[in-house]
Amino acid sequence: MRVGIVGAGMAGLACAELLVEQGHEVQLFDKGRSPGGRMSSRRMETPAGIAIFDHGAQYFTARDPDFASAVNRWNAQGVVARWPDARNDAWVGVPAMNAIPRQMARSLNVTSGAHVRGIARGADGWHLACGDGNAGPFDALVIALPAEQAAPLLGLYCLDMARIAVGVPSTPCWVAMLTFAEPVAGPPVIHGQGIIVWAARNNAKPGRAGPEAWTIHATPEWTRAHLEETPQFVAGELSGAFLAASGTDRQPLAAIAHRWRFALSGRAGRDALWDSTSRLGVCGDWLIGPRVEAAWLSGRHLARMILSENASSLCDQAMARSSGMA
Repeated sequence: MRVGIVGAGMAGLACAELLVEQGHEVQLFDKGRSPGGRMSSRRMETPAGIAIFDHGAQYFTARDPDFASAVNRWNAQGVVARWPDARNDAWVGVPAMNAIPRQMARSLNVTSGAHVRGIARGADGWHLACGDGNAGPFDALVIALPAEQAAPLLGLYCLDMARIAVGVPSTPCWVAMLTFAEPVAGPPVIHGQGIIVWAARNNAKPGRAGPEAWTIHATPEWTRAHLEETPQFVAGELSGAFLAASGTDRQPLAAIAHRWRFALSGRAGRDALWDSTSRLGVCGDWLIGPRVEAAWLSGRHLARMILSENASSLCDQAMARSSGMA
């Protein structure tokens, strides 16, 4: 089969990996500059050098045996390491969180900077309105996006899937990234201080280098109240909150902010969604729960559904040929 996947975050990549392993042709489309979604990292030029921030997912855990096997493989490849400062079973990408999706994408066909505006199903399969042109046809189509972005694409072709996506809203999060000339005294992780839900010294993670760099996540309540503020305003407010929480009087060398509209997913109580008639599927952490592991599992679940459907179709074709010959 030729399979198109919209979204090259963890779910889309995991789905593509298994399909490719089984001999299918897969093309992923992502509007970002590189694969990874909320596992992306950010570079900042500062007077002290280039600082790198994990400004999305901060760490992940591995509870499912299949996902644990994947993590062990990444560990052997040198792209993950333990980070006990967060929790005893925490893992991070090395030298940044985006090392994991980059490793996964190495053997995959990923088109970056491709904003899919719409999807259409014709007699020859699925087509995508992508950038200034179109892509397709594809025998099957996978939507691996946050629920809010998946719903509009699904609405014209599968109302049941669209309704599920609409019913699982994400929680937004403003994130500030600060660099300092010298290390900030105190623990490398700060939890629940005023408007700060999480703050971490990024260069305290394994395999990191560069100047003192902190990532600060605002609480959901504060984020919602200031969702449409400017990044400059947010960077200033979260900088002040961090200085108070950490007890430092050092001013940051540089400060920027990023708004994740769909930061923390909901939980639909499903593994993945698949419509065998139209050959349209959906995967993502919002189906299982807000974890990196959940996104990977959802993508793999959907890939198995597609493979099972394709195997059944091939079996039916073989039986029909056999019957005809008889």
